[in-house]
Amino acid sequence: MKKLQVFDPALCCSSGVCGAEVDQKLVTFAADVDWAKQNGAQIERLNLAQQPMAFADNAIVKGLLQRSGEGALPVTLIDGELALAGRYPSRDELARWVGIEAAVAAPGAAGSCCGGGRCCS
Repeated sequence: MKKLQVFDPALCCSSGVCGAEVDQKLVTFAADVDWAKQNGAQIERLNLAQQPMAFADNAIVKGLLQRSGEGALPVTLIDGELALAGRYPSRDELARWVGIEAAVAAPGAAGSCCGGGRCCS
């Protein structure tokens, strides 16, 4: 399985899901990462505030930061190659990149009992 690395901007904690005002994009991405890991994905998140040397030591990330500044973050690498910069990947992108079944990736999709804000538990 492929290894994903996500280089986050400076966050207050490892997931960014902390503090009084939490960004919904971070909540969604943290849930997607947890889901992907539960399905066997290898995903490592690196936080600029906590692991600055990881950013400086990676030529791709360092180059993006030199050219574009922190606006280039987050940066996603797959097996060391640039996959995405400037936004977090969606659950579908994570699934495709690591080879998880797409049907598993989309809760509430057609054919599922859950959707429309309700679930059949």
